[in-house]
Amino acid sequence: MIDHTDQEILAILSENSRISMKELGERVHLTGAAAAACVMKLLDNGVITSCSIEVNQMKIGYPVHAFINIMIPGITHQNYLEFLDEYPQFVINNYKVSGEGCYLLESRFPSNEVMDQFLTDLNKYANYKLSIVIGK
Repeated sequence: MIDHTDQEILAILSENSRISMKELGERVHLTGAAAAACVMKLLDNGVITSCSIEVNQMKIGYPVHAFINIMIPGITHQNYLEFLDEYPQFVINNYKVSGEGCYLLESRFPSNEVMDQFLTDLNKYANYKLSIVIGK
């Protein structure tokens, strides 16, 4: 169970995860050490599940953003999952979903030509429907 201070800490960290523990403590009326202890408790208890960065994919050469609805014929998904392991540079998220498809693959590519080759190779393991992201 989390208390009001924990909720404030989560809200602040969600806005700015790079905030110093001293500043975080000041904002929730704790010392920096006490704020750090609260954050560690939230991590240890699994309330905070990861600490990460968000990379601007366009600035590192991956301007093509696509969602690919994956439909796998049959019941074996292993070949598809192994295929994805060969292309970690293109895979942002691979969600197992219910509904029309088996997976929703979020991907980034350096060009349409590279994406086309990826899709050609993918088609050996699964059928797909492609959606290109126009804007956010």
